[in-house]
Amino acid sequence: MMSRFSFPLSVLVASLWLAVAGCSGTKFIPEGSKLYTGSTVKLKSDAAIPNESELTTQLEGVIAPKPNSSILGLRPKLYFWHMGVGKEKGLGHWLADKYGEKPVLLAEVDTQRVQDLMRNRLNNNGYFKPTVTSKIITKDQTASVDYTANVGKPYRIKEIHFPDRDTLLDAAIRATQPGTLLKVGDPYNLQTFINERTRIDAALKNQGYYYFTPEYILFQVDSTLDNEANVYVKVKGTIPPKAARPYVLNRVTLNTDFKLSDTTTNVQPMMYQGYRYFPDESMFRAKAITNAVFLYPDSVYRRRRSDQTLARLMSLGTFKYVDIQYRPARNAPDSAEYGKLNSLVRMTQVPKKSLRAELQMNVSNIFTGPALVVEYRNRSALRGAEQLIVNATASVEQGKGTLSGITSTQYGIDAKLLVPRLITPPFDIRLANSDFQPRTFFNAGYKLVSRTEYFRQDVFNLGYGYSWKTKATNEQQFQPIDLQYNRLSGVTGRFQDILDQRPFLARSFRQQFILGSSYTYTYNQQVLDNKRNQIYFSGGINLSGNLAYLIQSLAGASKMPIGDTNPRDAYTLFGQAYSQYTQVNLELRDYFRTSLDPTSGNKFATRLLIGVGMPYKNSDVLPYLKQYGIGGPNSIRAFNARGLGPGTYRTTAAEQGGFYDQVGDIKLEANVEYRQDLFPYVKGALFVDAGNVWLVNADPSRVTYDDNGNPDGLNGQFKFNTFMKQIAVGAGAGIRIDVQFFVIRLDAAYPLIYPYSFTAPVGSPEGLYEDKPTGFKPVKLNIAIGYPF
Repeated sequence: MMSRFSFPLSVLVASLWLAVAGCSGTKFIPEGSKLYTGSTVKLKSDAAIPNESELTTQLEGVIAPKPNSSILGLRPKLYFWHMGVGKEKGLGHWLADKYGEKPVLLAEVDTQRVQDLMRNRLNNNGYFKPTVTSKIITKDQTASVDYTANVGKPYRIKEIHFPDRDTLLDAAIRATQPGTLLKVGDPYNLQTFINERTRIDAALKNQGYYYFTPEYILFQVDSTLDNEANVYVKVKGTIPPKAARPYVLNRVTLNTDFKLSDTTTNVQPMMYQGYRYFPDESMFRAKAITNAVFLYPDSVYRRRRSDQTLARLMSLGTFKYVDIQYRPARNAPDSAEYGKLNSLVRMTQVPKKSLRAELQMNVSNIFTGPALVVEYRNRSALRGAEQLIVNATASVEQGKGTLSGITSTQYGIDAKLLVPRLITPPFDIRLANSDFQPRTFFNAGYKLVSRTEYFRQDVFNLGYGYSWKTKATNEQQFQPIDLQYNRLSGVTGRFQDILDQRPFLARSFRQQFILGSSYTYTYNQQVLDNKRNQIYFSGGINLSGNLAYLIQSLAGASKMPIGDTNPRDAYTLFGQAYSQYTQVNLELRDYFRTSLDPTSGNKFATRLLIGVGMPYKNSDVLPYLKQYGIGGPNSIRAFNARGLGPGTYRTTAAEQGGFYDQVGDIKLEANVEYRQDLFPYVKGALFVDAGNVWLVNADPSRVTYDDNGNPDGLNGQFKFNTFMKQIAVGAGAGIRIDVQFFVIRLDAAYPLIYPYSFTAPVGSPEGLYEDKPTGFKPVKLNIAIGYPF
């Protein structure tokens, strides 16, 4: 017999919840004891208390111990703890260990210690001689503690005096006074004094005072005045002589092949541009390293330059470890004022060449299938720390849903050369104040895309540009040359019929050159881990064909007829038309963490995307690869990828597989998502997505209709007085399995607002369009890798 009785699982869950929820926790308190339920803090004063809420928070922070957690006055964790009392294994022990919490008793509260800590915090904020009292409030088997702090007026800074002795050290400290954090009239605050000491030390470190430390700074505070204090900044009377002396660099040694297991080297150093350099000519030319070093012989020691050298050398991507050691110079002459330091920069290399293969899986609601990526990397291809990266890719994806039976294959190879400097002859630009290595990049590639039942396309690209960062949060990229050539090398009869019916689509797919240039600026606060509200912004502009058009028009070149349908004249290059357009892309994200805990994943994530492409002169439509699609697992999740627009355009039932023309020149998208930690490595999410795409020029072949089934004459074109009515909206919920280096995302989304009407066009045959789904049929399930934004 398997069991003696059984009953529905729902009854079991309900009974368990009632047992837990019905328990306040007091039944588990030992006789004669009181359950500690928490404390309150109240500030009293005859005068106004500046920053009262912040000061109250500081006082609350010293209260210990913390009471048991409760939900609406109930303490289910005490119930789970009780289930494990006296048990070393079994379900009760597991629940107690996983979810239980031992009762916190009043006897554990040391009110005198808490009062002393509160007085200390009040003193630190300028409230001298405060009184703090406590009162225990009991009720049945529980007890709480109320703390009351009585304070007078806070002491404020009346005068600030910096050192006035005639020494190099005192003069250096006086020179930092314009940036002082101490302000006349501000309340006395210990943390401000600590920060000021750190600020002075940082300034001295950049003026040669290598051995100075913040502890050598003293603040003498005269508080005998009526709620006012005079502050005297001084140096301790006895500090090591070396701490009071600035230093210059005597000898700078660069070892580019230091091994952690070795303490000696057989390679003899050479002198290069004043550096004592241990060469590794098989890997580097000396100039490649010295360009990233900002420590110069006979220059004043500056910690800023030391940190910058570390950052630049590590960003080369050729070193596993870099450290800098400083030692007093033994034989160097020592004047009465300045000392001398020898510097040793030790660099441990990573292997020069590497080969990596990675198997990926693309999962979306359009195509799914594997992809193989093979990467070859040479970290000093030209012996100047240039990184050569060659990627070969191959993927085979199978269509899903309306694209079932369609196979998409893609093969490609691309190469990129990253040069760790800005190549801008005749100028030598080093960005001397940046911690990040600027780069010049060159790239070239070829890709073959094949879609069974449709087409085969060749894509060639060639370009070069620059990327640089001035801060950890700011990055810029300028690509003056971004050439691309697209060619339809094979078209099926089915796809040719689509092209014949869609002249706009035909012109976007035609053979053409893209003579592009681009600039992108990115501001990203996500690198600031402890910041509660993080902003991400990316703005870019792409231009194509303008210079070529100007030159040909000034030279009087003749335009050539292009296009089999709706032919038009355009300038050509090597017999092929080139695209001319301006495209602007803007993306703004905001991540607000709802918890004060910096490790919490509970946050609101919002995103706004705006994309506008304006074809003109030589083009009346953007190239297909530059057009915008919307919908899918990383966009509006309640609709298929590229399943919306342009405008109110709706594909017929027979065209459901021909999704290629649901793209536009203008894109507007907004997303709001709340993310919540559920369990270790598991997060939940609720989201709302909205947006659509539109055309700059109306497309007569894509007829759009109003709510009564009549043609509205817009044909997918963007209009300011109608676009808000054409926004699609979807909402849903999801689960994320987040193991930090890998995220699997499962989303279920439901369309709330369709951009098009379900009324059949006037005079259209029955069954031309699908009927509006009902019930739960339109729920869209998405499986994806990574977060949507």
